[in-house]
Amino acid sequence: MAAFAESGAYSGGYSGHGAHLAGSVSLSESSSLADSGSNPDVSLLYDINGLAKAAPTWFDRVMEFVGEYGLLLVMVLLVLWCWWGVRRKGGEDAAASVAALAWVPLAAGIAVLINVPIREFVQRPRPFLDHEGLEVLVSGKTDYSFVSDHATLTMAMGVALFVANRKFGLVGIVLGLLGGFCRIYMGVHYPTDVVGGFALGTAVALLLSPVAMALLTPLVKAVERSPRAGWMVSAKRTGSRGAVVPGARVEPPAEDERDLAA
Repeated sequence: MAAFAESGAYSGGYSGHGAHLAGSVSLSESSSLADSGSNPDVSLLYDINGLAKAAPTWFDRVMEFVGEYGLLLVMVLLVLWCWWGVRRKGGEDAAASVAALAWVPLAAGIAVLINVPIREFVQRPRPFLDHEGLEVLVSGKTDYSFVSDHATLTMAMGVALFVANRKFGLVGIVLGLLGGFCRIYMGVHYPTDVVGGFALGTAVALLLSPVAMALLTPLVKAVERSPRAGWMVSAKRTGSRGAVVPGARVEPPAEDERDLAA
């Protein structure tokens, strides 16, 4: 009987402790959900990342590749495509157009460099470190979350490309927006991390563009005059046009094909 009583007392004590612990966990979870619901940033994070939980595994793998590497690769190919068209068309504006395209990767690099001290100053942890239940598609992210490097990079390239060529630039901006969505979908960034990256990339690409063009255009014109490297700027260089047989007809570039370089 004593043993039974002792066992019963122990059982009762354990049950009480378990109930208290369960109550604490339940209170903690409800508090976390309440905080998430009152914070639009966290709420939107769960809404977008929740799509990854409902999606099939193969789709998540595709989004992982697209958000991590794919869009950056497509952006580079888009810039090269635009450059190839400008080079092939040639003309008096070729140097200015190529200079504007050269600003695209430079703007992205400068924007990311500016982001380094911003991240160290804000020191915002990745969302999956502070919030449970997220579907994280990429592991190994140990750096800070604000501002998103990927969002900064892709939007800086998209906006700088828009400065050089409106048609290609619109495609680049859409790719940048898609990249930001992917970073939230993957569970590695808050929406405000992405918005901050968009703002930083846009500001660098636009505000520093006049200075960049003033420095790059004379340099590109010097390259255009080079007998060895001139092909990088124009396939129809001024020197080669001077060797045309007198009286030969030279077709001017079509009005709708004029480059819109800033």
